[in-house]
Amino acid sequence: MPSNSMLQRQRTLGGVFGIFVLAFGLGYHFFPGLFHAEPVEVVRKVVPMLPVPPGHTAAVDELADDQLNAGPPITLAPTEVIAARLKHEHTKLPKQLTADTPQVRALLNRADKALAAGHLMGDPDSAAALFLQAAKDKPDSRRAAQGVIDVRSRLVAQIERDIALGNAEDAGDGLATLQQLPDSMDDASRLAAALKTLTEVRPLLAKAAGLLQQGKADQPVGRSALDIYRQVQRLDPQNAVAEQGVLDVQHAVLDRALAAVAQNDFTSADKVLAEAQLIHPGSQQLHDVRQRVDDMRTSRARAVLDQARSALDAGNLPMAAQLAAQARAVSPQLADLAAFDQQLLNAQLYDNHKPGQVFSDRYVDVTGQSPAMVVVPTGSFLMGATSDGGAAEQPQHKVNIAQGFAMSRSAITVGQYREFVRLSGYVPDSVKRGGASVYDERSGTMHDDSNANWQDDYAGNKAADNLPVVNISWGDAKAYADWLSKRTGKTYHLPSEAEFAYALRGGTTTRYWWGDGTPKGKLENLTGSRDRSPSGRRWNNAFRDYGDGYWGPAPVMSFAPNPFGLYDMGGNVSEWTADCWHDNYIRAPLDGGAWLNPGCSVRVLRGGSWGSSPDQARSEWRQAADAGLRSGRIGFRIVRDL
Repeated sequence: MPSNSMLQRQRTLGGVFGIFVLAFGLGYHFFPGLFHAEPVEVVRKVVPMLPVPPGHTAAVDELADDQLNAGPPITLAPTEVIAARLKHEHTKLPKQLTADTPQVRALLNRADKALAAGHLMGDPDSAAALFLQAAKDKPDSRRAAQGVIDVRSRLVAQIERDIALGNAEDAGDGLATLQQLPDSMDDASRLAAALKTLTEVRPLLAKAAGLLQQGKADQPVGRSALDIYRQVQRLDPQNAVAEQGVLDVQHAVLDRALAAVAQNDFTSADKVLAEAQLIHPGSQQLHDVRQRVDDMRTSRARAVLDQARSALDAGNLPMAAQLAAQARAVSPQLADLAAFDQQLLNAQLYDNHKPGQVFSDRYVDVTGQSPAMVVVPTGSFLMGATSDGGAAEQPQHKVNIAQGFAMSRSAITVGQYREFVRLSGYVPDSVKRGGASVYDERSGTMHDDSNANWQDDYAGNKAADNLPVVNISWGDAKAYADWLSKRTGKTYHLPSEAEFAYALRGGTTTRYWWGDGTPKGKLENLTGSRDRSPSGRRWNNAFRDYGDGYWGPAPVMSFAPNPFGLYDMGGNVSEWTADCWHDNYIRAPLDGGAWLNPGCSVRVLRGGSWGSSPDQARSEWRQAADAGLRSGRIGFRIVRDL
C-alpha cells in the first residue's frame, strides 16, 4: 500500500495538472486565435505535459464538456483536448479479478510516465509498448486497459493534428503504431483514408504556395492559388493548410484594396473589398481592412469637404459645389454633407443667408446701415384671381420665384427717408413740385394740400420718425433704392409686383394672408367697424367687429408679421412696385421679374392701406396710379437682390 505522503503527493500533482488543462481549455475557448494558424504566420505550439502520478491515466479526465468542445476546428485544438473528447466514447473496461502484481504495477508506472512525457510509440519504452505488455501480462488489469485506451486516444489525436497540418510522415508513423492497438480498426481505417487524401493534396498545396509567391493569388481565374486551395478543400474539407492558404489569398487581395485607397481610388477599393468578401466572408482581417478603408474614406471626404467650405467662404460657389460632389463620391454617408448642402443652397439662393433671417447692410463710406431686411424663401404661387376677381386680376397664373431675395421688414419710415434726404441732398417731388393728397377730417375725404410734403403724416401734420413715409412719388421711392445701392454696394430696388404679391401671401392661399374673413385679433391696420376718426367718423365699408385703434397709419411693426416675417403687408399704407401698369396679366412674366415698358408713367400699387375697403385688402388686389402721385395712403418698401 502506498504511504500517506505518497497519496498526498499524488493528489497534489493531479490537481495541479487538472488546473493547468482547465486553464488551457478556457483559453482555447475564449481566445481561439492563440491555437489557430494566423493569416501571416503559422505558429505550432508544443504543450508541455506534467507528470501523471501512478493510478492516474490523464488529468484531462477532469475537463468539463464545454472545455472538451473548445472552438473549431477540433483538429487544431491541443492534443489533450482532442484526446479527452475521444475518451468520451468509452470502451468497456474488463472486470479485474485480482490486484495487479508488483511487476505489472512497475510496467504501468513506467507507462504512465511515458504517456505524460508524450512518448507514445517508437520503442519498447514507449507508452504503447508498456501498456500493451502490462495488458498481456495481466489481461484483467483495468489500469492497463485504460492506459491502452488513453494511448489510442492520444495517438488518434496526434495523427489527426499531423494530417490537418500536412505532416504526412509523422502521421504515417503514428498510423502504423495505431494499427497494432486493439479496437483501433475503425480509427485506423478513417485516418488511413485521410492520410491518403493528404498525399493527394500535398502537391496541390505546394503548387498553390508557388502561385501565391508569384503574385497569382486570385488571378488568373482557374489558374490561381485560390483555385488550387478551393480544390484542396473539396478533397479535404478540414485541411488547415488550405484554410490558411485561403486566408493568405484574401490577405493579398486586401492589400490591393489598401493600395487603391492610398491612391484615393475608393471606387476600386470597394470593388476589391467585394471580391475579398467572396473569398472568406466574415474573416477578422476582412473586418479590420474594411474598417481601415472606412476610416480613410471618412478622413479623405472630410478633408475635401473642408476645401469646399473654404471655396464657399471665398464666394467660389462652382468650386464649392464641385468639391462637395467629390466628397460625396468618396463617402456618401458623411454626416456633414447634408449641412454643407444646405449652406451651399443658401449661398446660391440667398447669398449665404437663410430664409427668414433678418440682416442689415452697412454703408461702405459712412456710418450707417440699411433698413432691416428679411430673407424671403424661394417658391411658387398662383398670382391673380379666379373668375371672382376683376379683369385686372386675371388670368390667374403660376409664378416661380427661383432666386431668393430680401425685403425690408416694414415700409420705409420717415426717419429712414430723412437720413436719405440729408446725406444725398435729394429733393422729393412733394417739395420740388409742391403738395400732396392728404386726409381732410372735416369732409372725411382725401384732398390736395399744396403745403403737405414727405415730412408730414396722412393728414398733413408733422410726422413721427417711426411712421411709414407717405406723400412721396414713385420716383421718390426709386431714388431711395438707387441711393441705398450706391451706399452699400448691394443691389436694391422697388419690389416687382410679383415679388410683392408672393411676399404678401407668405405661402398662404386664402383671401387675406391671415385667412378668409375678419382677423382674429389685431393683425393689421385696416378699416374696422369699431375704428373712429378724431371727430368720431366711421367707415362705411369696413371689416365687421374689427378695430385696431388707428385712424390713419400706425407706427411700423405695430401689428403681427405675416408667415414670412414681414410687417404691414396687407394694411397701414399701400406701396409702390416697380412694374408698369397693365390692364390684365396676359403675357405677364412668370419668373417674378418686373413687367416694364419704356417710358411708362403709370405704375402698380399693391397692399391695402389704413383707408382701404376689405375688398382692397385682398391678397390679389392691385391698382394703377400715376407715377407722380403723392398721397397720405401710399408709401413703399424695398427689395435687395441676393
